Amino acid sequence: MGPRLPIVPSTTSTIDVYTDGACSGNPGPGGWAWVTRGGAGGSGSEPDTTNQRMEVRAVLEALRENPGPVHIYSDSAYVVNCFNDRWYEGWLKRGWKNSQKKPVANRDLWEPLLEEALPRIENGDLKFFWVKGHSGDEMNDRADALAVAALEQHKESLGPAESRSRSAEELAIESALESAPGVPWDFTDALVVVGATSLSADQERAVKEAIRSASGLVVSGLRRGAELVAAEAALDQRLKLAAVLPFPDPAAHWPEDLRSRFDTALGRADFEIVLNGDPASPGSAMRLRNRWLENAALGIVVVGDPALAARFDDAGLSVIEIP
Repeated sequence: MGPRLPIVPSTTSTIDVYTDGACSGNPGPGGWAWVTRGGAGGSGSEPDTTNQRMEVRAVLEALRENPGPVHIYSDSAYVVNCFNDRWYEGWLKRGWKNSQKKPVANRDLWEPLLEEALPRIENGDLKFFWVKGHSGDEMNDRADALAVAALEQHKESLGPAESRSRSAEELAIESALESAPGVPWDFTDALVVVGATSLSADQERAVKEAIRSASGLVVSGLRRGAELVAAEAALDQRLKLAAVLPFPDPAAHWPEDLRSRFDTALGRADFEIVLNGDPASPGSAMRLRNRWLENAALGIVVVGDPALAARFDDAGLSVIEIP
């Protein structure tokens, strides 16, 4: 448990509480924190966790320490939408299964949080608000700093053997993510599509069907196969398109017909994000891209890659898996 700040009585009946979570590795060591305008706050860490778990834990600890009327401000759409869009109603109705009939991730944290939050929501004593992270909001930045400090304090406490256990690639990805651009779109209305570079006819139909059900922004890496098909289907439906590339010009050595399709989709994209992955290590670059995508949307379609689907599911995204 990290240091707690002294509690200062609020001057209003409702306390504004800002929460945040941080994680190195995702999964890896993580930190959580909450802070109020009056100066109260708390933080802590866990040795092996995810960013989503730290976001939930931060809210749970904040509510336990602030029993009166509270407004929670979080940059986690995962947390805020659970309450404002009542995701929990479906979870409870389905016996703690999500809309894909899979066990709800992080149930061990969500259950006590719902027990703490729902009575207070019903009494009008608790509301949730989303705030964009790293946007200059003073209180959100304070919560972020406390969460990162708790994480760093934990990392410093590790022995030499534990510190060396993370691979050079993991450390490089963490470093690259720190300098990567932020998500410039409203990820609460975005759908990511990733997966197989070679599609069967059934898979292609399923990808197009998934895009037909989308109503906002489609996020694609424009790789050949599922991602390029999804991008073209989104443009055909006049949906907004975001292209997220692991490094500049990933289609440099593609066949002419595929290169033409890539250029057309990229030229019509509403957003273009280029990460600083290494073209000489495409596998590592793709893992960097996938880590970045964990915070780019709430929903994701994964085609023909069960391991990748499990990874995004563990990260807290709503996964639609196309076998």
